[in-house]
Amino acid sequence: MLITILLWYVHCLFLAMLLLIVPITTLLLSVSLLLLGSGLLNTLLAIRGGLEGFPDDTMGLVMSGYFLGFFVGTFLALPLIQRVGHIRTFTCCAALASCSVLLHVLFVSPLSWLLLRVLTGAALVILYTVLESWLNTQSTGTQRGRVFAVYMVVNLGSLAIAQQLIRIGAPSGFMLFSIAAMLITISLVPIALTRMKQPEITVIPRLKIGTIAKLSPVAVAGALLSGLAMGGFWGLSAIYAGDVGLDSRGVATFMSCAILGGALFQYPLGRYSDTHDRRRVIIVVTALAAVSACLLSVFSYFGNWVFLMAALYGGFAFCVYPVSVAILMDKLDHDHILSGASSLLFIHGIGAALGPALAGRGMAVFGHHALTGYFVIMQLALCLFTARHLMANKLQFEDNSAHFVAMVRTTPTVLEMLPEEELPNEAPPNVAASEDSSIAS
Repeated sequence: MLITILLWYVHCLFLAMLLLIVPITTLLLSVSLLLLGSGLLNTLLAIRGGLEGFPDDTMGLVMSGYFLGFFVGTFLALPLIQRVGHIRTFTCCAALASCSVLLHVLFVSPLSWLLLRVLTGAALVILYTVLESWLNTQSTGTQRGRVFAVYMVVNLGSLAIAQQLIRIGAPSGFMLFSIAAMLITISLVPIALTRMKQPEITVIPRLKIGTIAKLSPVAVAGALLSGLAMGGFWGLSAIYAGDVGLDSRGVATFMSCAILGGALFQYPLGRYSDTHDRRRVIIVVTALAAVSACLLSVFSYFGNWVFLMAALYGGFAFCVYPVSVAILMDKLDHDHILSGASSLLFIHGIGAALGPALAGRGMAVFGHHALTGYFVIMQLALCLFTARHLMANKLQFEDNSAHFVAMVRTTPTVLEMLPEEELPNEAPPNVAASEDSSIAS
């Protein structure tokens, strides 16, 4: 009897999830294919660059190109969508991204790769904006929390699986590049065949950085320093894994473990931050991330321990930026959430663009363990800054008005998917009084 009830419950749960996903299957499928292709390309370039003999500092500059393009693409996305629509924008940028992937293997030089990474980053951020803005309009207020959770699973799951595609072929050949290009190209098919109505896009101005810095210096510091750390992670971790003796399959497992660690830690740490002073949470998380980076360096030659340490570091490091966003959300009203998150992503993007170049230079001078040292410096810098700010401000902790939001590696547009009850409803007096002056023109 009990087994029958459990089976009935699982069946109902499956049907409910199916009814939720079916209307947005097209969009989720395209997102998954895009992330599989881009995630594969990112790790593949790091491995191939080492095989080609590119110095670590040169590869750091090359990998910075992606984040530079991502940064530029955030300014181009909405105007382009408004001009030609979602489907045409997606078609154009998917074609550019696919061609860019193949050109990486046809023109193997640091300069050409740098330019292609800029193009790829710009194209991909526009593609993500198309899908996320469309996804927002397809979910009702009562479904948005569940849709966001499904989107998180698709996003991080696709990135983790993408690393394992390295096992299919040799990084020195053409096949893996062609697979990445095909995955990006085939993401066109669901969008091209969809009958869903294209949503309308409204351009939301960013909050001025100065305004955000006055509201929450910790959030700004967290966005910048986590950007510096995560830029180094995405750009150079695969190179580091290869330098400590892992083969291409080991590099894929290393990256997958770090991503899965980030996925597993976000929710428990995020929910913990909902009931505690988030500044104190930042201090604890960054301190643990710094310790994990040290352990990663120490255990990098101890067999499978390196994978556990990668998951541990990824678990803590991936949480820093989402908690920083939550700190800012606590101080904004609902109307400013998206513009505030967009401004914070702007700051995060600056750090991510600089991170690979700085960390790569350190690796070229001091060796591959400089990367873990770089992680330690970035995490401790934020830890000490937050501790100093907390000591300088004798403010008592109050209940947070916003809930933690696990962040994905795409755009802040996805925040619109969250139901209003999970976002702050009222602005503090200093924001409401200066509303007109706090919006960027």
